[in-house]
This record gives sequence, C-alpha cells and structure tokens, in this order.
Amino acid sequence: MYYNNILETIGNTPLIKLNKIVDGVEATILAKLETPNPGNSVKDRMALKMIEDAEARGDLKPGGTIIECTSGNTGMGLAIAGVVKGYKCIFTTTDKQSKEKVDILKAVGAEVIVCPTNVTPDDPRSYYSVAERLSKEIPNSFWCNQYDNLSNRQAHYESTGPEIWEQTEGKITHFVVGVGTGGTISGVAKYLKEKNPDIKIWGIDTYGSVFKKYHETGIFDENEIYPYVTEGIGEDILPKNVDFELIDLFEKVTDKDAAVYTRLLARQEGMLVGNSAGSAIKGVLQLSDKLKPTDVVVVLFHDHGSRYVAKIFNDDWMRERGFLDDELSISDLIARKEDKTFYAVQKDHTVRDVMKVMKEHDISQMPVMDNGSVVGSVTENAVLNYILENPLQNSEKSVEAIMNEPFPSVQLDLPCSRLRQYINKRIPAVVAKDQTGAMHVITKYDIIQAL
Repeated sequence: MYYNNILETIGNTPLIKLNKIVDGVEATILAKLETPNPGNSVKDRMALKMIEDAEARGDLKPGGTIIECTSGNTGMGLAIAGVVKGYKCIFTTTDKQSKEKVDILKAVGAEVIVCPTNVTPDDPRSYYSVAERLSKEIPNSFWCNQYDNLSNRQAHYESTGPEIWEQTEGKITHFVVGVGTGGTISGVAKYLKEKNPDIKIWGIDTYGSVFKKYHETGIFDENEIYPYVTEGIGEDILPKNVDFELIDLFEKVTDKDAAVYTRLLARQEGMLVGNSAGSAIKGVLQLSDKLKPTDVVVVLFHDHGSRYVAKIFNDDWMRERGFLDDELSISDLIARKEDKTFYAVQKDHTVRDVMKVMKEHDISQMPVMDNGSVVGSVTENAVLNYILENPLQNSEKSVEAIMNEPFPSVQLDLPCSRLRQYINKRIPAVVAKDQTGAMHVITKYDIIQAL
C-alpha cells in the first residue's frame, strides 16, 4: 500500500499515555500527539480543509495564490497543500515567531513577510492587515483567514474529534488544548459534546490574551492585552472560530511555565513538542484538583519542538528571560551539597550501628541496603521510638525491625518544585543516582541550604 501524495497522510495521529510529568495526578492523562502530520502540526488538518472548501466554492482557482497570516504552523500546512496542488503561497507572520518557523516556510517555497507583533490588529502594519491588503491587490488570490474561516473548525469536527472519541472508546471525560484561532477546541468540542454532553472542554490561555476574561464576563478588556512570549495560543481579537458556549473554562498559564514544561515533556516523556504543549500540560496540572481517578483526560499537543530549538530549547534564550534562574534540579542540589558522601546501613546491622552512624555524621535519616540495593530507610524518629518503647531491651536488634519503605528514587533533572510530591512529614528524603552511578540522599535540609 502507498499514498498518492503527502496530503493523504494527514490525520490518524496517536494517543499516548503521559506518565512522569503527571505523576501524582490521579486521572489518566493522554496526549493527542499531532507531530506525525506531514507538516508536524495539527494545523495540517484545517489547512487542507480550508483549501478544499475554497476550491469547491470557486474562491481558489488553478494557478492561484494562497495568502494567510500565520504563526507558522498553518502556513506550513497550506504550503504543503500548495506544493501538491500547484498554488503559490504568501504568508505574513510576526516578529515574535521563531526563526525556524520562517525558514521552514521558505524551504517549501513560500514567500514570508515578517510584521511587528506589538501593534493592534487594525494597524496597517499588523500581519492581519497586511494579509488582507495583499489579497485585494493580487489577482486570483485567496486569503484563508484561519481566524474567521469556519472550515478551520469544521476540519476538527470531521477528523480530530472522531479520532479522539474512537481512540478512547468513548471514555474521554475532559479535552484540554491551547486556544489560538479556536478551530481545534471548538470543532473537537462540538463533536464530543454531541456524543456525550458531560465531557468537559478546557481551553488553555496565556497572560496577555483576552479569552479567559471574555469567557467569564462577556467583556472584551483591552487592558488584558499585552505582549507575551508563548507562541500559538492566546489572542488580542475574538476569532469567529472560537465557540465560547462549548468551552467550560479557560485557564491561564505563564510564559515561564509554558517554556519550562515544554522542556520537561522532552526530558520526562521523550516528546519533543512545541511551546503550546508546555502550556497545555501545565494547565492540566493547575486544574488537577478538579479531576477524579476515573477521569480520562485528552490533552492535544499542537506541533513539533524542532521549531523552537533556538528559543525554548536554548539555555541562553531561557536564561535571558529569567526562565531558568530558579529552576534548580536534583543535580543542582547534589552539586551544592558540602558533603556528598552516601551514608547507609546494611539490613543486618543493629539499631546500635544506626545510632553510631547518625551520631558520628550528624544525620537523621539513611537508606538501608542489601546486596547493593536500597531495601528500606531508617530515621532518627524510628530509632527514638524503638528505644522508648523497648527500654529494657538492648539495641542489638536488627535494623530490619524498625526500617520503613525505601526513600523515593528520583531523576537528576527533576525540578526542586516537584519534590513536594515526594517529601512530606512521613518521607523526609529522596535518593538519586548521578551520572557516575554514585548514589545520593537529598534531605529537607539539603533543599533549604540550596535555596
């Protein structure tokens, strides 16, 4: 079997369970990964639909020119369709978009015009206005206008929504996605709510965008509008594709969190995805208190991380914006420890042995080892309780009699902010292996000292 052209490969993207990044969330969290599309984004679906509907209406004729204002992904989908169908493409974009996006559009033959970000939509310099002007000036051209072109929304009603319903066998309870043009969330929401009206639709917004306040109050507040870094979501307009009645709530995520969690998706799940994916998964975590163990949450990841290599995945770019300043990880804590010695006792050691090690090295907790493996843990509280409860017995009892469960094992790249999921009143420490294989205990004291 083979495909007749690249456009036939659009859709039927995988649904993948998330694990490490949602550790502690009781619900099942599934990622609808859109990167396998030929243009590496969900926008391929609606780009093709807009072109096919325009052809059917006679708005786009052979040899014509496709014009669009795009943050990059829609342009890529349109450019691929243009290559296959024989159309010229002219795209306007903003100067906040990554250089990779612009270069990729040029690679597939598109002409790209970069416009300023920090102007109002009706400013003649904006990427909306320039696209509209070009469509009036260039004969036999079609401005797709993904924001108000309802073919955008219809594409997801016809493809993305049904795929999610079938892949979850109708068990989906929540759909979560970043909102830009509104086509993905509204098209999927319409389909899913027709199948089950109880399914919750959560839109992820960004600070500097008008969506959340407008949804909650009906007020379009221009004071909500200001520049932001996150790409692909949020708006300073109200696109016709956004059906606010189908969306149950909006949750805002900061630029920093969006960037940090985009990187975590790569490191913890092996998913090299774009900036809006970081926003989406952080939004899920922020709303996790609304979820039950029986819930099945599908969160859609729009595009591929290769378009953000010079930005989100560049340490210097992240550090310049203060996104890495306080992102201490387990490896940072280990590096800052004054004494990196791994103190532990063997399972057959006595309570007296434990007391001796704790006193000599001024420590209050240790792993318990057996044949090179951690099999338990012991704390000064456990030792004290044993002595107080058994005052007439000597301390030659095996440590196995008083040990607790092993301290949780964590990865070196785990951010300190996530240690609260492991360390609590009952669990005073975690264990990690460094690059050499050496083991380290990270305690509450180590965290306080590092911070």
